[in-house]
Amino acid sequence: MRRATLAVALGLAFASYALPQDSAAQKQDAEQGDPWIWWKWANFLILAGGLGYLIRKHVPPLFQKQSADIQSALAEAAKIKQEATAYAASVETRLANLQNEIQRLRESAHSEMTAESERIRRETEHHLQRIREQTAQEIELMTRAAKDELRKYAAELAIGLAEERIRFRMNPETQDRLVNGFVHDMHERATPRTAN
Repeated sequence: MRRATLAVALGLAFASYALPQDSAAQKQDAEQGDPWIWWKWANFLILAGGLGYLIRKHVPPLFQKQSADIQSALAEAAKIKQEATAYAASVETRLANLQNEIQRLRESAHSEMTAESERIRRETEHHLQRIREQTAQEIELMTRAAKDELRKYAAELAIGLAEERIRFRMNPETQDRLVNGFVHDMHERATPRTAN
């Protein structure tokens, strides 16, 4: 590339040297005809040929390198585009799966809530049953205690009533009869019976 630049610079320098320097000389050359015209044309053709050669020699590799760079950049861009397309497709797939995952999580949460609700209901029913049984046992115990208390009270009332009746009916004659009957019974039990 540096050679091509150097050759172009030299060619322009020679071309500017070959051109006439003042306008008076140009007028005179135009009137008489330029004796150096063939030399100028030869110089121009040599310069154009050299420039053409240098351009043909150095520019195609430059264009090839730029073309290769462009092709590489295009291939890289195609690869990036393909990766972006694949990533976008995976994101879309994940989004589609996300809806399914959300639905699955909702169904799972619903089934777990239903199972937990059923477990709590059974546990509550079990506790209520135990409370009912304990209450029934306590009522039965309280009923027995109340019945025992009532029997005891009834017995005390009966004894008290019997004592009152006995006191009311008891007089000295009745006492004597009772004592005599008791003694007689004791005496009969104490004496052995003789066989007839």
